[in-house]
Amino acid sequence: MFSMMRRRMIIAFLAPAIALFLGFLVLPTAGAFGLSFYSTSGFGQDPLWVGMNNYKSLLTDSVFWTANLNMFVILIVGGVSVFGLAFLFTVLINSGIWGKKFFRALIFMPNVIAVVAITTFWSFVFMPRYGLLTSFLKSLGLNQLASISWTAPEHMFWSMMIGLVWVSAGFFTILILAGADKIPPEMYEAARLEGASDFQMFRFVTVPMIWDVIVITLVLWAIQAIKMLEFPYAFGGPNIDQNLYTPSIYLLIMGFGQRQPVYALGYATAIGVMMFIFTILAVFVFRVALRRERLEY
Repeated sequence: MFSMMRRRMIIAFLAPAIALFLGFLVLPTAGAFGLSFYSTSGFGQDPLWVGMNNYKSLLTDSVFWTANLNMFVILIVGGVSVFGLAFLFTVLINSGIWGKKFFRALIFMPNVIAVVAITTFWSFVFMPRYGLLTSFLKSLGLNQLASISWTAPEHMFWSMMIGLVWVSAGFFTILILAGADKIPPEMYEAARLEGASDFQMFRFVTVPMIWDVIVITLVLWAIQAIKMLEFPYAFGGPNIDQNLYTPSIYLLIMGFGQRQPVYALGYATAIGVMMFIFTILAVFVFRVALRRERLEY
């Protein structure tokens, strides 16, 4: 009797969450997979079955592969830069520096500012003639470097990467610090008595103890890199150059156009399906490659 009532209560509490999950995630995802096999504008036109043609076109689409190359660079180069800074900030903040809470807030601050405001700031930094970077280089007598147009198409991607790393490093630093704060102080005291430096304590105490947190942050970064949209799109402006394309930006442009409408929703959905597959593969690779024995404390 009680077992039956308990089961009914569990089902009653789970039903709303399951309904929302099915209605807003599973069914739209399944619909997207189906739509990727059609050619349609989505507006007053019956979808035309094209089978695998959308995916075949992607294989020979140079813009799609440029977007994927940019995504891969963001994932690898951006990831190394972001986590390099995040680990450095973690070591410095956990070293007993004065104003620990202040520096945490300062590092995280870019994440509470609107993306458009952040990209506007970095656009001003890289402004060719009167930007902050140009003025700084001129003050150092580096006129040749100051003459470089950092917002030109050939340099724009790397200029955007600097701003992206600056924003992202603070977010992942806070996540790593949150994990490090749970490590018992006795661990650090024992390491310090053994003569360990701050870097050695981070490497041999902090990293093994928060390995699960590090894996989760790496997975989050992989997902963020694959679906990267807001920052490069806002940095590039309305007439964004193809050098800044990511799969999400290309999906948006193919689905709805830029200044002129495109409405190739079937093709855009195929791009979305490929992004979904890339995400699953990236998460699987990170989880398998970084698997290790869990430490209890």
